Amino acid sequence: MTKNGNSLDQRTFDKLSRLYIIALSTIALSVVISQVLVRNHLETQKSDSTVINVAGRQRMLSQKLTKEIVSLSDYSDKKNRLLLKNKISETLYLWQLSHHALQKGNDSLGLPEHNSDKIKSEFKAINPVFNTIEKAAKSIVKKISQNPTIPIDALTSEIKKVTHNEGSFLLMMDEIVNQYNVEADKKIAWLKKLEFLLMSFTLIILLGEFLFIFWPTAKSVKATLSELLSAEKRAKKMAFDADELSLSKEKSIKELRAFSHAIDETLLFARVSPSGNLIHIGNKFSRLFRLSNLKNEVLFWNVLSKNENEQLVIEGLINKYKKTGWQGEVKATIKGDIDIWLEMSLVPYRPTEDRSELLIIASEITDRKAAQIEVERLTEESFEEKMSQQKIISSKIIENQEKEQNRIAKDVHDGIGQMLTGLKYNLESINMNDIEKTTLKIEHLKELTTNIIKGVRTATFNLTPPELSDHGIVPAITKLTHELGRLTGKEIIFFNKTDFNERLDSLVEINIYRIVQEAINNAIKYADSSHILVSLSHSKNILSINIDDDGQGFEPSKVKKVKNGDGGMGMTFMKERIKYIDGRLFLNSELGKGTRVTLNIPI
Repeated sequence: MTKNGNSLDQRTFDKLSRLYIIALSTIALSVVISQVLVRNHLETQKSDSTVINVAGRQRMLSQKLTKEIVSLSDYSDKKNRLLLKNKISETLYLWQLSHHALQKGNDSLGLPEHNSDKIKSEFKAINPVFNTIEKAAKSIVKKISQNPTIPIDALTSEIKKVTHNEGSFLLMMDEIVNQYNVEADKKIAWLKKLEFLLMSFTLIILLGEFLFIFWPTAKSVKATLSELLSAEKRAKKMAFDADELSLSKEKSIKELRAFSHAIDETLLFARVSPSGNLIHIGNKFSRLFRLSNLKNEVLFWNVLSKNENEQLVIEGLINKYKKTGWQGEVKATIKGDIDIWLEMSLVPYRPTEDRSELLIIASEITDRKAAQIEVERLTEESFEEKMSQQKIISSKIIENQEKEQNRIAKDVHDGIGQMLTGLKYNLESINMNDIEKTTLKIEHLKELTTNIIKGVRTATFNLTPPELSDHGIVPAITKLTHELGRLTGKEIIFFNKTDFNERLDSLVEINIYRIVQEAINNAIKYADSSHILVSLSHSKNILSINIDDDGQGFEPSKVKKVKNGDGGMGMTFMKERIKYIDGRLFLNSELGKGTRVTLNIPI
């Protein structure tokens, strides 16, 4: 074909492509529009059956209500009267709920908020009848609640109202149900009409596409085939002319062979199939990996390494990048289990139109990689040194925090506590002069002052107990369990199994105390426990503390997922503190069987 002919065919192809896209887009658009319209209509209809069922049920409920009210005349004893009253109340409630829900909508019953004007007018007509029956039924329930053995004559007026209006209610409710059915049928008819219109529109689109796109395309394909036949004749003529090029081809082949030999001797060069089978490997590659005779079917990654993990990495690279190419570093193993590093490039190419291969071009970078690994090792050591410095900084921060808490505790105890105590004594010394109101007010102030002093002492204790700094961890935990048991009313016991009384580093004691305090508070606040046992034992190198409670327990696996809320941050702080003093924390719990927290601290 001529150049102008190729250009013309390309323009025709582009035009047909655009027409195909327009046709498919039109069909897709029609399908989307039809789905949207149908779904919107179905959305409005999904509550129709529920509405009709509830409306029909109203007739049954009104009849049931009337029957139960009329049945009152058959019983005069208190037990049966109360049973009937309860049934009437239940029926009346459901009847009222359904009646109002049909008019105003109800999500729990699946009823919509809007009715047609026709149904609204019918409900407007039935409401007076409904109100009359409702009022009479409520009056009957009220009278029976006040006097279960009330004579039936006292209820005759209300019973007549119910029975006289029941027929009207049933007739009017039948009209409402029929109207609901009529409106539902209209919606279905409209949906059928919509579906027919959408189907017709889709068929018209398909017909238009056949006439204006597919039929012209068929004629164009026929013309293209004719052109191909002509091209075949021209190709035969060109084949005869190709003989003149054979000598040049032989010369080029010799030059390529010489170039290939040079590559084999100077580069780590290989050719592999897309599946990884080795087609050719250069001499330098063979010498490096000490290869002599290769079988016909050898996988390239098996040549580069005997290590399974390294083979999987190389196999993955070839499978993933056999079409796009890749360049990077891979680890290999030569004979003698010596590790080497290669900087390797994967280059896809097609030696023929029906066959593809991968060129492997690599260079050895073992020495450079060793230097890189050494640099990374030195960088990691520098990072660990920084982390050690950060640990020292954190230690100082915690130490300063504890000092600040000690200072606040001393100020609260010596300052506010003494002032409130003085206030209490001053109030007790007031001359009441037998004035009753004044006496009551002063007594109230005395009680309030006592509670404030108690709260201040509790706050002081929670900040930092003096026993911790003065006497050590054992007296501090002893005081902690005693005070928390007294304040909470729970049985909290401390048991020093091995009579441990040694002093530890101040920061170690502070962190142990805070962890134990947090564990006991968790048992009090969240476990709903009544008995808590804190036991302490030690060996030559380990101090062990167990906090056991008989609470509701939990699933420890879920604590790790807690980011905020009760228990989550407290557990995080406990783990951070135990980690800071090089200890270990174990948490064992089961739903309904309590919790055990175990601390192991090196001493």
